[in-house]
Amino acid sequence: MSERGSNLLSNFIVRAIIGSAMIFFINEFLSAQGISVQVGVNPWTVLTSGILGTPGVALLYGISWYGIL
Repeated sequence: MSERGSNLLSNFIVRAIIGSAMIFFINEFLSAQGISVQVGVNPWTVLTSGILGTPGVALLYGISWYGIL
């Protein structure tokens, strides 16, 4: 694997781990506040946060919030 490919893979893995942790902690915070917007941690959300990063996590919460209107 080339250096560029390994760099892309490592960036994806770091963003996916941080995004999953963000989803977990945001879910806990919203639950403590009594807000019923939840995003599950599953392969699709990990993939989204890994590709898009923090804006992807915000997008997931926006979609989840829009779904309960």
